[in-house]
Amino acid sequence: MARIGLALGGGGARGIAHIHVLAAFDELGLKPVRIVGSSIGAIMGAGYCSGLDAREIAEFVVGSFAHRRDIVAKLWHTRPASLRDFFNDGGFRIGQLNVERIVGAFLPAQVPKTFEELTVPLGVMATDYYRRLECELDTGEIVSALAASSALPAIFRPVRRQGRILVDGGIYNPLPYDRLKGRCDVTVAVDVNGGPEGDPSIVPATLEAMVGSSQLMMQAVIDLKIRSDPPTILVRPRVSPYRVLDFLRAQEILDATSPIKDDVKYAIDNTVEARHRGVETGAFIEVIGTDRSGKQHENSAVAR
Repeated sequence: MARIGLALGGGGARGIAHIHVLAAFDELGLKPVRIVGSSIGAIMGAGYCSGLDAREIAEFVVGSFAHRRDIVAKLWHTRPASLRDFFNDGGFRIGQLNVERIVGAFLPAQVPKTFEELTVPLGVMATDYYRRLECELDTGEIVSALAASSALPAIFRPVRRQGRILVDGGIYNPLPYDRLKGRCDVTVAVDVNGGPEGDPSIVPATLEAMVGSSQLMMQAVIDLKIRSDPPTILVRPRVSPYRVLDFLRAQEILDATSPIKDDVKYAIDNTVEARHRGVETGAFIEVIGTDRSGKQHENSAVAR
């Protein structure tokens, strides 16, 4: 049996589409030998590596973001305990929210405290701010690693871990399938970065422009990697209509991107079967999510 590694990219709420790829593995009766992720991809990977299946993750995500009041209550509980702590924490200034508290508040209870307790090995990508390099975290405490991987500078303050200052893993490696080399035979990479999409007559707000610009830079990194050394299977759900912070639209995102699951199953099944027969195509498969316009198939698996 081919060893399959899974890389889940960053993209905020767009990463809810990762659930369909996890569901494809479940329905095929397969488990990745290792998952690596950046930002939301690392968080989704942590849930799956903790033993939750795709259906349970979907239920948790939709339930967590179904009601604005419940979200506000969870965020309220992440506030500093005193006024002094509030100012020491940076207050509510841009880029100063405490991501460790927020990630901890929104994780499923099944996620253990340490990497060593996971049922599937997980690598979490972060960026070492002062050493100017990417780093993969896969030992020790999980919450701080997930927080570091998600610490987008425009929204969250950096995370201090093991003597290093860490920020968003997507800055250096937004789709870390290269980290699976030598560990597996087949690499499945899921790109949910997307990009800004909207009405050109409307000027985006400052924060939206900052986040959108970071997406453009991350997409340039991803595209360059794919051109030079692609994964075995590249999955790109159509997520650009949704913004990075659109978590309140979790069910809508799940519904809109659901057709990609069957094409992912088809691509993985065909690839594994081909390798079992000893067939090497020399090409990679790209599974592309499209809209439901009826002008073309909703999703297509294309060998490149």
